[in-house]
Order: sequence, then structure tokens, then C-alpha cells
Amino acid sequence: MTGMRLFLCLSALVAMTLSAAEKTETLEGKLIVRAGSPSILETAERKQIELDGDTQTRKVLGDQRLNGMEVHATGHFTAPGKFLIDPQHKRALTAHQHNKEQMITYWCEVCGIRAYAPGPCVCCQGETELQLRDLDDIR
Repeated sequence: MTGMRLFLCLSALVAMTLSAAEKTETLEGKLIVRAGSPSILETAERKQIELDGDTQTRKVLGDQRLNGMEVHATGHFTAPGKFLIDPQHKRALTAHQHNKEQMITYWCEVCGIRAYAPGPCVCCQGETELQLRDLDDIR
């Protein structure tokens, strides 16, 4: 009897995993950064969707320098009007500029260090500058 329960639990887990993987989608639209509130993606149809993500993605979503920029977000809906962006290591949040999809990065000119979330440089503690990079250029 225990073996059958284990089989049913594993089958349910596999089914849920496959179901979640099928629901992954990419949204495109204008990023609206709101201080102290979740950021919004406004689609071409003027639909507003609340965005969330892992810690690093939340920092990027809160960067006022990205306000109004066209972005692509890959992830899944957690509720109507609420979208969870995949983890940052999957390059799930990108910007669209100069007819290209670009990675959102942050650069310290003093130290030559690249980061993937805004904030002070890990070395000199100076502010990093927003730098969009071609996806092929990121190593």
C-alpha cells in the first residue's frame, strides 16, 4: 500500500511540474516603476500587469532609470493581473532598445565590475550605471 501512495504522489508532482512548465510565457510592454509599490507592465492593449520576481529581479524592477522602457518578461501568472518573472539567472527580464532585445546590466566604470542589479559597486561602493548589453555580448 505504501508503494502505491508513493507512486501516486510522485505522479502528481510530475503532473504539476509539467503543467507549470507549459504555462511559461513572455509578456512585452512598457515598464512602469512605482516607488514603494510593485512595478507594472503595461501591454500594447493598455492592460496593466503587476510584476514580481526574485530579490535581484525586484531590485531591477525598482530602478527608476528603467521607467517607461519597453521590456520582455518571461515567467508565469500567479493570479489574474499578477506575473512572476523567472529567476534572474535565466535572463527572464530584458529591455528592448534600438530594435534589439538587450540584457539589463549595471557597470562600475572605476572598478570595471559588472552587476545584474542596481546598487553600489561591490568594490568601491560607488553607484553603478545602467548599461544595456546585447544578449550575445554577455559572457
